[in-house]
Amino acid sequence: MQILLAFIAGAAIGIALHFGLPGRGSRGVVLAPMIGAAASGIVWSALTWAGVGIDNPWIWLSALVAPAVVTAPILAVITRARVNADQRERERLGIA
Repeated sequence: MQILLAFIAGAAIGIALHFGLPGRGSRGVVLAPMIGAAASGIVWSALTWAGVGIDNPWIWLSALVAPAVVTAPILAVITRARVNADQRERERLGIA
């Protein structure tokens, strides 16, 4: 049941990264929270399967750190790819 807290924390960190990083107009508003929630849930599940209990602070710390470490670079790559693709499409259409 505590994994829901990890999902919520990961989504909240994803939301903060979405609005904190540049280029939010070139990516969907749900992308960052979903990546953050998935990262947090995967780490939580892996640690639970490894035998780490919910009373251990490492599971909670990793559920907060993993979304930030995973989501920020993925958003940077996706944003750069989208901006480049949009620019190529504008050039192809003769708009820019």
